[in-house]
Amino acid sequence: MNEDERIVDFLFEIGTMRKLIRIHRQTLLADDVSDNIASHSYRTSIIAWYLAKMEKADLYKTVMMGLLHDMAETRSGDHNWVHKKYVKIFTDEIVKDQFGTLPHSDFTELINEYDKRESKESILVKDADLLDQILLLREYEWQGNKEAAIWLRGKNGDKESTQFTRLKSESAKKLGAIILKEDPSAWWNNIWTSENR
Repeated sequence: MNEDERIVDFLFEIGTMRKLIRIHRQTLLADDVSDNIASHSYRTSIIAWYLAKMEKADLYKTVMMGLLHDMAETRSGDHNWVHKKYVKIFTDEIVKDQFGTLPHSDFTELINEYDKRESKESILVKDADLLDQILLLREYEWQGNKEAAIWLRGKNGDKESTQFTRLKSESAKKLGAIILKEDPSAWWNNIWTSENR
């Protein structure tokens, strides 16, 4: 297979991310088919960009890591915290097979850096990943999902979410605190109209 054919095959594989549901649907008792690995990776990348701006980190690296951070799930699937207890994922093997045959090593280098969580950019991308989950839980809580509310605030509303406590950067903690208070529909409160222009 030549390099161009390999790139095209990789692009087809990326397209399958739209078909991969996020498996927390099982334990969140949510039937949200719009929540998939592609939509999660997209919002994570946008969050990562903002965190990189706020923390003066490399924008390119954070966005690319955000786009790639769950790419291995096209081959392993997504696993919730119950599954993780029982399933072993051979991530190194997936990364080698998935990125190792591409004509450039950039993706392999970026995903390896992300997995180590040593660079500022990799830490910010993990923060972005967690913030996307906090946003999603807040959206589900807003819709009345009691399980999401427990994940977000504890059984009695008296604790911070696991995702929030795992945030590392001050910028992510600042955004996370706002997410917990903000109404998910507030973004359109001052722009709606019943009249077409």
